[in-house]
Amino acid sequence: MSGKCREPQPEELRRPELTTAPYDNRAAKEACSPESKENQPSAHVVLYQPEIPQNTGNIGRTCVAVNAKLWIVRPAAFQLDDAKLRRAGLDYWAHLERGDAVNWDDLVSQLHPRPMYFFSKFAKRTIWDAEFHRGDVLVFGRETSGLPASILDPEDPRALRLPTSEHVRSLNLATTAGIVLYEHQRQTGGYCKDS
Repeated sequence: MSGKCREPQPEELRRPELTTAPYDNRAAKEACSPESKENQPSAHVVLYQPEIPQNTGNIGRTCVAVNAKLWIVRPAAFQLDDAKLRRAGLDYWAHLERGDAVNWDDLVSQLHPRPMYFFSKFAKRTIWDAEFHRGDVLVFGRETSGLPASILDPEDPRALRLPTSEHVRSLNLATTAGIVLYEHQRQTGGYCKDS
């Protein structure tokens, strides 16, 4: 056999059939029904001791977009009135629902018993293995060091990562949080906008 690639055969060129079936939006209808807790956040996003105000500002803006609540576990490396944070969050910051915790134990006591997921490049499971629900707690670590071993066990089934190629050490925190939040929205029916 020669080293050349063979030409694809006609049967290998078939494209998946397009369906005319309507999109199954039962999850969205259920989440947005009058019986649902409309004033509850779609998710709780936790930043553990964040270091870069621009990341926190961008994550806050995404939280506003999907009706999620942003939690800061102190100490943060910046003041929450930092100009860089406000600039990244733009005028959306005024609409952000925010919670504060003086330390990890304080956060756990405030959010118990909601399910928690921990995001780390060291986690064994990927985000595609998770089954999210409205009101989940999504925990992200520091930009430089991630979550400490006292919080993160990479073997824990609640520890999740975004799959990346071997050429990338890690993704930006705001990018990661945005991907996670919108996958959470996709699974849980999305943000309920008043009609």
